[in-house]
Amino acid sequence: MKRLLIALVASSFLATPMAFAQTAGSFELAQAHDRYRHRQVDRHVDKRVEKTIEKRVIIKKKHWARGYRLSPAERRHMAYVHDYRRYRLRPPPRGQQWVRIDNDFLLVSLATGVIVCLAAAH
Repeated sequence: MKRLLIALVASSFLATPMAFAQTAGSFELAQAHDRYRHRQVDRHVDKRVEKTIEKRVIIKKKHWARGYRLSPAERRHMAYVHDYRRYRLRPPPRGQQWVRIDNDFLLVSLATGVIVCLAAAH
């Protein structure tokens, strides 16, 4: 039993570098890298250090619509609006809640995550 365990551990140490060597030169990684090459890039040059810093800017703008169901990931990143009168929104009916995503207010059903109503901030 002890010899079998030692043989398995030794084979895992030998197999790991071979697995990484096969994936490092694959054609699929090169295609995935080229896919993001057309994105907008901000360039900032620091005169004191003579170093260029590149930062990718990805802008995601959602166009919300009534009847659209929010995914669980989207529901985790929204902010609930408890002071809806401050934004001149009507009181939400039972089982619904106003949420704010970016600069949009959405009336969302709590049970299903379906958008019931939309309002834009002024």
